Amino acid sequence: MLTVDFPELGLQPGNAVLDAGCGTGRHLRGLAGIPGVRYFGIDMKKEDLDKAYASLAEIPGSSADNCHIARADIRNLPFNNDFFDCVICSEVLEHIWEHEQALEELIRVLKPKGSLVISVPRYFPEKICWLLSRAYRNEEGGHVRIYKKDKVLNMLKKYGFKCWKINYKHALHVPYWWIKCLVGHKNESNLLVKYYKKFLEWDIMHKPFWVRSLEEFLNPFMGKSIVFYFKKD
Repeated sequence: MLTVDFPELGLQPGNAVLDAGCGTGRHLRGLAGIPGVRYFGIDMKKEDLDKAYASLAEIPGSSADNCHIARADIRNLPFNNDFFDCVICSEVLEHIWEHEQALEELIRVLKPKGSLVISVPRYFPEKICWLLSRAYRNEEGGHVRIYKKDKVLNMLKKYGFKCWKINYKHALHVPYWWIKCLVGHKNESNLLVKYYKKFLEWDIMHKPFWVRSLEEFLNPFMGKSIVFYFKKD
């Protein structure tokens, strides 16, 4: 389930891409399919990094030489200035109290003409989750804030970045999280939760045309994630 549209980025052989907060590697697996791109993933959770590395090893034709995975803190990245042609930070900043410090690090390691892609939960679907469940919004390691679109745009504007595209993604995941918040966000035994999860997993595996078309239609209205594509102005 990719949040970032890689064709939009125009990545070329030899480009270096950072996935900051890569989790179990969903975007790293997407980058593995782009010939000649060097891709780096960092995260704080070792178990997620292990899963990311294992899943990449299963991709036919992917080159381990182009993949670099390390445990690191987004607020103190272990890379030189101006190292990356593209930096991706997907569904991470909402978890971090020191989000401005993290943002400064992302900008520091990005080349002057590089691309910066940031996605965060969209305000309206996330606000409903917070209203439905106190446990969801107070979970340790969970979301510490909800971003409005202008907040993200203004954060980057002061660093000289211009947003050239905004996308909305994963509309069909919104009802799943609303149901979870209603019945208990840790409650995996609820029938609605179980069957909706199976539907989402089926969709991810098989990508039926009618479901993909439905989500594309719904994304502008209720996409769960908002994705910003930035360049230095």
